Amino acid sequence: MPDHERAVHPPSLRDGRLEAALRTLELTVRGRLDGLLQGNHLGLVPGPGSEAGEARPYLAGDDVRRMDWAVTARTTEPHVRETIADRELETWVVLDLSPSLDFGTAGCEKRDLAVAALAAVAHLTRGGGNRIGALVATGERTHRFPPRGGIGHARTLIRQVAQTPRAAEGTRGDLTAAIEQLRRPPRRRGLAVVISDFLGEPEWERALRGLSARHDLLAVEVLDPRELDLPDVGTVVLADPETGEQREVETTPLLRREYAAAASAHRDRVATALRRTGAAHLRLRTDSDWIADIVRFALTRKRAWSGGAG
Repeated sequence: MPDHERAVHPPSLRDGRLEAALRTLELTVRGRLDGLLQGNHLGLVPGPGSEAGEARPYLAGDDVRRMDWAVTARTTEPHVRETIADRELETWVVLDLSPSLDFGTAGCEKRDLAVAALAAVAHLTRGGGNRIGALVATGERTHRFPPRGGIGHARTLIRQVAQTPRAAEGTRGDLTAAIEQLRRPPRRRGLAVVISDFLGEPEWERALRGLSARHDLLAVEVLDPRELDLPDVGTVVLADPETGEQREVETTPLLRREYAAAASAHRDRVATALRRTGAAHLRLRTDSDWIADIVRFALTRKRAWSGGAG
């Protein structure tokens, strides 16, 4: 059965029952992540940490940048140096809640999925003195939530972010400006997470590259299936929520093919730009099991860094 047929969607955060929805979200995250990844931010970040650990023999697939040349010379066998995860991790999340996120044709809006991704990051990085803060950009203004630790703070953070007022239709988001606010003033090395749909031209690439020079970087891309292909529904009105422009089109086979090709090319440009910044790239869809996607992503990264070839 395809993933989208057994998708588990985050609860809607605009149905008038916010507290119940947030409780459901917390139970979903905890119930499916506890015992797998809790408290181990190795599964989320591009590297295993900066504190030197034990040396071990080189295995096929190990990163050659971790070679321990002193031990290799002494033993005449190639060795790599393990590293230990940094303690008291400080995580900052840049969350894009511009009007383009107020869209969804599957089980939820992209905005709901973005808040759910924040909840997962908060759960996976909490404990051990770790702290999490957020910059939430709506296009009209940026809300700053200072980093603190503890489950109480995580719950308050997610609630406040979920209650962030929506920007008026026609408001253009500025992801680059939000990233720059995180870069300046410089903060201690930690984990930076950027959650967005990354629509438009990748003008944010330079800012992300600067961010990755100081922090481990994770980019979470939030997508809806209708952004990838158009259904055969005849005449339809397409609207750009960040400009307010509307256009009536006929969904002919040619238009649908051209739309799908352009959407695929854009997603490829985003993936290439993120790869150039050094970011780990997690893609979540409103029609997929987002928790399963996070688990697969994190476990893959843990295997890659803990034992060489997967």
